[in-house]
Amino acid sequence: MQRTNTTILVTYSLKCQIKGLPSYQFTQCGKLFNCKTGRIKKQCLNVGSYGYWIGRKFYTLRELRDNLEKITQETCPF
Repeated sequence: MQRTNTTILVTYSLKCQIKGLPSYQFTQCGKLFNCKTGRIKKQCLNVGSYGYWIGRKFYTLRELRDNLEKITQETCPF
């Protein structure tokens, strides 16, 4: 029996980004992406608080909610 290679492609719509860290963006389903590397960041539990490690700093979900901004679509004049 021969095995065939199968490729699955998933597309996410980005909704908002973190102020001061534009390379970290959230999708509509709530996943955090590092857009520079193209990887999904995993949510962690640190000292009783849920959040994300970005660089060497831990951001709680409450801190992130206060620092989110919607992504605006830039229009190309050409």
